[in-house]
Amino acid sequence: MKEKTKEFLKKYLIGFILGVVCAEAVIVYAQTYFPSNDVTYDNTESGLESTDVQGAIDELYGVCFTPQIDFGGIEVPVIDDGDGLYEDEYEDGRYFYKGANPNNYVTFNNEQAGWRIVSIEPDGTIKIMRINSIRSEYWDTRSGGNNWARPASLNTYLNGTYYNGLNSTAQSQIVAKDWSIGAVAYNDSNMTNTINNEKTTKWNGKVALVTASEYVRSNSNKSSCGTVQQLYNATSGQCKGTTWMFYLEDSWWTLSSNSGNSSDVFLVSYSYGSIGNVYVHSIDNAVRPVVYLSSEVTLTGSGTQSDPYVVK
Repeated sequence: MKEKTKEFLKKYLIGFILGVVCAEAVIVYAQTYFPSNDVTYDNTESGLESTDVQGAIDELYGVCFTPQIDFGGIEVPVIDDGDGLYEDEYEDGRYFYKGANPNNYVTFNNEQAGWRIVSIEPDGTIKIMRINSIRSEYWDTRSGGNNWARPASLNTYLNGTYYNGLNSTAQSQIVAKDWSIGAVAYNDSNMTNTINNEKTTKWNGKVALVTASEYVRSNSNKSSCGTVQQLYNATSGQCKGTTWMFYLEDSWWTLSSNSGNSSDVFLVSYSYGSIGNVYVHSIDNAVRPVVYLSSEVTLTGSGTQSDPYVVK
């Protein structure tokens, strides 16, 4: 069916304005030059790249048949390969940015391209993560537990001093949510099980960190880096090149505690991009805050580092 439609378009496109396509007002012009049979294609108004009619048709099909979701007043294609936004296969209604460098940069709290989108949530809220660490901290300065809701000292700092230091506009754009803080196992090879374990315990607040499963789901290399167990055992560095969350400069905390030891929590290693676990106050690590933006915010921009989404 698709090939027949392409042939139909190819036959009748030459010499005509194609018009509005896919409700996105994608406009294509094709012109025949006589006596030559060569065809030139003017793509200046379409935003596409092809310079021949067949290529234009193929690109238009990509525009027409690529699923898209709307959040923050923008539409973003949902893909299943490479860098970009993916529909989550584990939790209905969630979408995750995966790959080495997807277009998920955000200007928030007047920090130009200083944040990136982790996920789009079923209720329309947008989960974002600060790119650079705000400081190095212990996950909890007290011994005897890895319970974020205790509250851990890092919890107190993020939802007190750090949150209060954000500008008033940024504060108004953040919503309090239930965060999954359940403990997970370092040797868990089943992502559904990991996610369900995270969801067994909830904490409500405004600022926290990404979970172990969310770090896993930022990686587009599912075959080698698709479970906590695989990332825990990663030693060659093969997993650090297929996730935008990896940064060479430092190791950083996740929100997830280790079910095998009541004093351990998981961190992301700067060396291999692997997941490790460490005693809550044995070492201070980088802190990369995460917040939920209200479903009422609007976004402008294209999400690239040079033209990031701007939260309005």
